[in-house]
Amino acid sequence: MSTQGSLKVTTPSDREVALVREFDAPRRLVWAAYTKPELMKRWAGGPPGHTLRLCQIDLRVGGRWRWEVEAPDGSVMGLGGRYLEIVPEERLVSTDEFDQPWYEGDATSTITFEEHGDRTTLTMLLRYASRQVRDFVLKTPMETGVNAGFDRLAELVAQPSLFE
Repeated sequence: MSTQGSLKVTTPSDREVALVREFDAPRRLVWAAYTKPELMKRWAGGPPGHTLRLCQIDLRVGGRWRWEVEAPDGSVMGLGGRYLEIVPEERLVSTDEFDQPWYEGDATSTITFEEHGDRTTLTMLLRYASRQVRDFVLKTPMETGVNAGFDRLAELVAQPSLFE
């Protein structure tokens, strides 16, 4: 287990990585920031200098999502997937597919939103094809990028007027 900023990273099984972050905001705001493209573009995309230049969300079971993340050097990473399960304001399950796969096999992402008073705990559970893939992903800067994005998400949800 590691902690970067207020992001907690664990390995609950030999194929999974769990990333957990608490936000000082009600669940409806965190959900909206995670499911509305115009809000996602304000926080998602990874480390500083990276931009989520394209964000498409067809929020329905079987619908697709797509991101294009542009790095400071102009390179672009494209990724997307298909929604497998949606429970509004509680749970999103989707596949994760990269345009240029950098690990073997498929991945599934399960994101849960748990409200505790005026705070929300977001848990992202990533399931990979094997332990080797999981361990490979853990050695990448994924944790740094997720933490940077979640820092921006925390700033965004602290401004409820942006959600009206």
